[in-house]
Amino acid sequence: MKRTNILFCLLLFVMGASAQSLLSPEELAKREKRKNLTVKEWNTDSGTKTRWLDHVNVYDAKGRKIEEIEYATYGQRERVTFEYDDATGKVVKEVVYNDRNRPVRIRKYEWNADGTKAKQYNYLPNGKLYSVKVFEYLFND
Repeated sequence: MKRTNILFCLLLFVMGASAQSLLSPEELAKREKRKNLTVKEWNTDSGTKTRWLDHVNVYDAKGRKIEEIEYATYGQRERVTFEYDDATGKVVKEVVYNDRNRPVRIRKYEWNADGTKAKQYNYLPNGKLYSVKVFEYLFND
């Protein structure tokens, strides 16, 4: 039993280390710069010089995007929240909210060992699964 626990812990450590190695040095540098960052994008009408908020992106302490809000002239148009697998650093769940901040779609993801998407499960706000998208990667010679 003790041996099994040690092997399991070693496997988790190796999986976590290999997941980090899937990120390119450029992506690691980008994440470092985005730690605890909020980015606001503004639009300005060229004629009237009226300015309005267009997008807001919020990043966590690990530099991962955790929220994206899109605005229209009347206010919030859509908001998406992101949840990550700590072992792989990959998005495992997205929740899309409407302009009244009510959930309208939930997406959950499965990933291949090489870091590519394997499946996307699409749920209704009540939790009912309504579709599954499977990703197939074909390399042309």
